[in-house]
Amino acid sequence: MLYCFKQQLFDLVATIVFYTAIPLPYIKPLEFARVACFAPLVGLMIGGILGLLDTTFNYLNFPVLTRSALVVIIWIFTTGGIHLDGAMDTADGLAVTNPERRLQVMADSATGAFGAMSAIAIVLLKITALTDMPENRYLVLIAACSWGRWGQQVAICRYPYLKLTGKGALHKQAIHSEHDLLPSLLLLLGLSGVIWFINPQNLVLSVGMILAGSAIATLTAAWFNHKLGGHTGDTYGAVVEWTEALFLCVLTSFN
Repeated sequence: MLYCFKQQLFDLVATIVFYTAIPLPYIKPLEFARVACFAPLVGLMIGGILGLLDTTFNYLNFPVLTRSALVVIIWIFTTGGIHLDGAMDTADGLAVTNPERRLQVMADSATGAFGAMSAIAIVLLKITALTDMPENRYLVLIAACSWGRWGQQVAICRYPYLKLTGKGALHKQAIHSEHDLLPSLLLLLGLSGVIWFINPQNLVLSVGMILAGSAIATLTAAWFNHKLGGHTGDTYGAVVEWTEALFLCVLTSFN
């Protein structure tokens, strides 16, 4: 029992190291084989940090647009830009008309015009959506980061991986079936339940989070699979970023 708990804790630390730029003290060599299983939980942590910062900025009377821009910039730095980089590479790949060259273009570290435009679009959508959201911003931030990473899990589980090697390959080994999606889904359902329990007036928001989050995450993963015939580590990042951005846009109608 104690060993199992210790292993889970090490897996969580490995996930934080893998998916974020949060500084942690040195820990013995970590195993990264199961990081995809804990991604939504780390998303919840990132969203909590962003929500706390946003609340602090509001307490200090920062204007709403400034608050939103700062939160999104800190959001990028917290993740080390790992998902945004994947979204940019994916956009560059999709811009290529020859399907056989797409993976080669996505593997190129140089950022093309379509990648830059994709990053600008995602950042603008997040900033404007947060600016249009006067209430419950910290709750929505937590949910956005969590549902985005659940979308990544859906992509890993349901669709083939297009490369023989790469960082994304080990994700496929961690999530074998739809049963592996249930713990994270229950976590997100529980989050909406807690939001409703704390304030029953947030019932519409809670239900909206579940419907929007699950639908956008699933459809985004499916869309990239449709365009590429599968997924790579870059498209996993693209699923996270676009799910987060579109989720925030949809949630503006619930505020």
